[in-house]
Amino acid sequence: MNQRATLAAHLHIEGFDQFHKDAFDKRKVRAAFRKAGQLVRQRAQLNLALSGGGGNYPRTQTGALRDSINARVSRSGFMVKVMPDKTAGMAEYYPAYLHYGVKQGSRVKGTGGKRRRRGERQELLSARKTGAWRIAPRANYIADALEDENARVRAVLSAGFAR
Repeated sequence: MNQRATLAAHLHIEGFDQFHKDAFDKRKVRAAFRKAGQLVRQRAQLNLALSGGGGNYPRTQTGALRDSINARVSRSGFMVKVMPDKTAGMAEYYPAYLHYGVKQGSRVKGTGGKRRRRGERQELLSARKTGAWRIAPRANYIADALEDENARVRAVLSAGFAR
């Protein structure tokens, strides 16, 4: 598991690169991507529900994060995004706080027109960077779900492209 925050996990299927997008029936391709997105979405929700805070995943208290995970097929039909959405019940988009983490302490602010001694701002910034986490970054449960469902997603997409 990678400690660095990453945004993307993707899966590439070989063998269909030489075709133009117009060679495929978009309805069949969109249906295959929709099914693949649902497989990953369900596995991500299962990862959150069963982890209980283990595996460096967020702990489920209300289920709002689990229920906010959705899959969307792109307009062209050749891509699907699986991600948590901001729901009406969320004051802030807290999946971002869980993914990137929050450092301890407030941000370094100005001094109100007073001059700082030389290097003081850099000292404050470095102290904040080396400080403890208020909310430690969590594992990417959606990328892990894609890895777990890799074989099934490949099978669904290959069948969809073949149709």
